[in-house]
Amino acid sequence: MKIQVNGDNREYGENATVADVIADLGLTGKRIAVELNKDILPYTQHASQRLQADDRLEIVQAIGGGQDDFFTLAGKIYHSRLLVGSGKYKDLEETRLATEASGAEIITVAIRRTNIGQNPGEPSLLDVISPDKYTILPNTAGCYTADDAVRTCRLARELLGGHKLVKLEVLADQLTLFPDVAETYVAAELLVKDGFDVMVYTNDDPIAAKRLEEIGCVAVMPLAAPIGSGLGIRNPYNILTIVENAKVPILVDAGVGTASDAAIAMELGCAGVLMNTAIAAAKNPVLMASAMKKGIEAGREAFLAGRMPRKRFASASSPIDGLFL
Repeated sequence: MKIQVNGDNREYGENATVADVIADLGLTGKRIAVELNKDILPYTQHASQRLQADDRLEIVQAIGGGQDDFFTLAGKIYHSRLLVGSGKYKDLEETRLATEASGAEIITVAIRRTNIGQNPGEPSLLDVISPDKYTILPNTAGCYTADDAVRTCRLARELLGGHKLVKLEVLADQLTLFPDVAETYVAAELLVKDGFDVMVYTNDDPIAAKRLEEIGCVAVMPLAAPIGSGLGIRNPYNILTIVENAKVPILVDAGVGTASDAAIAMELGCAGVLMNTAIAAAKNPVLMASAMKKGIEAGREAFLAGRMPRKRFASASSPIDGLFL
């Protein structure tokens, strides 16, 4: 049966208990807190509480900087929830330094980018962003039809030796770079049937996001704002609705401008954020990459902590009993 653990889908046997999940994650004996379907589950009930299909577990612990946190994509665990692009930097050395500063483990590449091994004698992008160190995420950037996107993914699979994880985007026009959702549906169905693990870029429409999940995409990536705009999350309640209704990881893609935007995405419960221009177009890309890493970690911790409720009027933080005035 499938259950969600910290927002990620995982498979367990029919008689699995919460303690079994804790053991599977290597957390037995550690100081943790467990929430089952939004209710706190006392430690004494971990061994006796049997799980049911579609149960949702949140397991938290006190950590520094989120280094023990993780999410799962296509069966692989990732500890960094920041995904970065490889374009728009001034040179490959800046690409390398910014990528390292970001702490990202998943790096997007555009298959048609000219700096992938096309100039003899010069280092290629894949020399700097090595597949031995990073998960390379081929991107169908610049594709305006389902056919072009599918062809690009198949070329990427050949280039990377059978690689199945791809980022699908099918654009509607050059002005807005909004997704063509109808063509995206077609491409997603073809790629899933062809055995690809599809992470898909779409608009911030909860209906479209759910449809793409049902098609079989391993992650859905709604935009925060137009690609490269840096406007931040324009419709946070749409993103929140997508996250709440999803059984696959939801990652904000496009439109992030600074670290606070990334933190907001994580506070909404997103599994991660993918960005390129926000880092590459900063005055100091390497420093911005470091800031984005910290913004992701802070937002994730705030989400796990659970923010205080918003109130219309003030509420004293110090007790008023015993005042001597």
